[in-house]
Amino acid sequence: MSHLQPDHPTSSGQASSTSMSTSASDGFQSGSGQQWTRASGPQRDVVHTFTGGSKGKRNSEAPHINDSLSLLNVFLLYFAEIITLLVVETNKYYHGHFDRLDEGPSPLPDVTEAEMLVFLALTIQMGHCKRDKLTDYWSRAKNFHTTFYTNAMKRDRFLHILRFLHFTDNDNEPDMTDANSDRLWKMRNLFDILKEKFSKFYSPSEHLAVDKVIVKFKGHVVFRQYIPKNHKRFGIKIYKLCDETGYTYDMTVYVGRDRQRTAQHLTETHATASELTKKIQGRGHKLYMENYFSSPDLFDDLAMKQIYCCGTVRPNRKGMPQDLNPKRTTLKRGDLQVRNKGDLTTILWRDKRDVRVLTNIHDAPAEGNLCDTNGKAINPQIVANYNRHMGYVDKGDRMANSYSINRRTWKWT
Repeated sequence: MSHLQPDHPTSSGQASSTSMSTSASDGFQSGSGQQWTRASGPQRDVVHTFTGGSKGKRNSEAPHINDSLSLLNVFLLYFAEIITLLVVETNKYYHGHFDRLDEGPSPLPDVTEAEMLVFLALTIQMGHCKRDKLTDYWSRAKNFHTTFYTNAMKRDRFLHILRFLHFTDNDNEPDMTDANSDRLWKMRNLFDILKEKFSKFYSPSEHLAVDKVIVKFKGHVVFRQYIPKNHKRFGIKIYKLCDETGYTYDMTVYVGRDRQRTAQHLTETHATASELTKKIQGRGHKLYMENYFSSPDLFDDLAMKQIYCCGTVRPNRKGMPQDLNPKRTTLKRGDLQVRNKGDLTTILWRDKRDVRVLTNIHDAPAEGNLCDTNGKAINPQIVANYNRHMGYVDKGDRMANSYSINRRTWKWT
């Protein structure tokens, strides 16, 4: 869908229901037996009061953080506990490895938190300074020599930390033959700490978006995804909830079908969206999503939790009006059809192709043909708002890619 101009139809583009061909009657039964109707007469204004407060740092959780402090203080607010976790588990893994050796060299000193912080800094910096081999960063050859790496940490110490870097105790490995075992167990502690910090110290904006991102990875892991049409065809899929600044407020890794949630008669996408929105319930947030998630059942479920939604939607979703099925509609460019069911509104609008949007945020527009004097389709306000807010996850992903780790590895963790 292209980004179009706001909805300001000219006199030649006034709403006119006679410009569309449809076989619809006054009422339409959806696939689940729910009633959809045409909008008749003036529509009431949709008002959903937002009570989540202003976006930004939560002063009650971090009163000591202010503009006079360095960025390192903000970083440690999120990552101090993670650095401690890495130090504990890395040292534990090294000592377990050393104890299994019958004879070997004297044990090396434990990794400290200061060393782990430097290790992480060097790893990120290496993403901005590519070398053919890892040891080239400490090379004294004139074409490679960079004193930054040598002064920060000795090469052998860096390689030692890299070799034994660990995130959890291997003794906690679950029974992987169990269908409900946690496939993310090697990273679960770190991931949960990070998620808790993301939501603890920040209050998100009123408008949010949920979408998927792909972390590029071609190694071996059972939940690696292959998406042929994606720029990153191989990788690990992460679902994110982001606000208008691109801030990741919550996230979850796709590790395969969630049998426990689907056993509760929820679709996989419904369960994922419900999980991501647990921490924003009851505040009147407005959530935007693509057709992978959108469904009438999900929108009704989230509305009960005071989360209101807008998203493109697939015509074959359960509960969608059947008279707007592609096989039953013939639209000209700019034609707009609208159906209502309670607080839900769905529109079918024809631009270069059919665009379907489901919402319980916006007022229902009038049906008709929306074209300017040149015959160019003018997008309804619902579509304009969707375009404005849907890119939050992509914005966060672009910012994260600025700090990517380009060194190739086959170890997914």
